[in-house]
Amino acid sequence: MTIFHSINTSASALTAQRLRMDVISSNMANVDTTRGKLVNGEWEPYKRKSVVLQPKDGSFSSFMDVAISKQNSGTGNGVKVSKIVEDETPFKLVYDPEHPDADESGYVELPNVDPLREMVDLISATRSYEANVTVLNASKGMLMKALEIGK
Repeated sequence: MTIFHSINTSASALTAQRLRMDVISSNMANVDTTRGKLVNGEWEPYKRKSVVLQPKDGSFSSFMDVAISKQNSGTGNGVKVSKIVEDETPFKLVYDPEHPDADESGYVELPNVDPLREMVDLISATRSYEANVTVLNASKGMLMKALEIGK
């Protein structure tokens, strides 16, 4: 473990939370997009996306083994984005026979994006980002105080 370990850990979390906020913003921007992707010659509405995070190094079992053996070397190394996945929940059907993308019955498939859910996710990502900024500033303050010891 180096002196900058906590700063590197916070930096990885800041990067991951920033990507989460970007994906949520994309979901919100496409809440009404009925032509998101061309599939088999037909337009499909935009599909909600979400970010999947995982530990940077090691697995849950490796952290569990360290915790059971009570070793102190089991500190994490941060977080990374493993993938961005599309939500497979069904699209919303709305009756609007005037819409250019309406089917023969007059129904339009709208994206599976729920603005309320997106706002909750955005608040969560923002709070996580703010918490990591606080940790980063605390680490920086401790390092600055450590440098003042030699004066």
